[in-house]
Amino acid sequence: MQLEMFINFDGNCREAVEFYAKVFKSEIGNLMTYADAPPDPNYPLKEVDRNRIMYAGIPIGGMTVMFMDMPSGSPLTKGDNITPTISTDNKDEVTRLFNELKEGGEVYMELQKAFFSEWYGMVKDKFGVIWQILHYIPQK
Repeated sequence: MQLEMFINFDGNCREAVEFYAKVFKSEIGNLMTYADAPPDPNYPLKEVDRNRIMYAGIPIGGMTVMFMDMPSGSPLTKGDNITPTISTDNKDEVTRLFNELKEGGEVYMELQKAFFSEWYGMVKDKFGVIWQILHYIPQK
């Protein structure tokens, strides 16, 4: 079983995907624009949507996170439809991820000890996505 999720954007998906690939030291896979997709007469492609991202995937922590731009005119509420959670047993990596994701964003909860984690924080990044970052100690 593999956990995956989609994060939707409103025209700035390419910038977001490049940012996340850098933060998580990963590679962008299968990047496809709406113009790359086979034409569908039932859904004619609007010129404004040609270069929007229809799909991109990034492997992060053993799962694939998928990204896309919504077609123009589609409703999108940034950040409230998902809350990705990144867990690692490396406390320094928790700090690095938190600090990079908060650049240009908003801290919801500073890194701190929580009942479920030795080092936990929550941040809304510059793209409006709310991330939970936590340090876990593997069970022995």
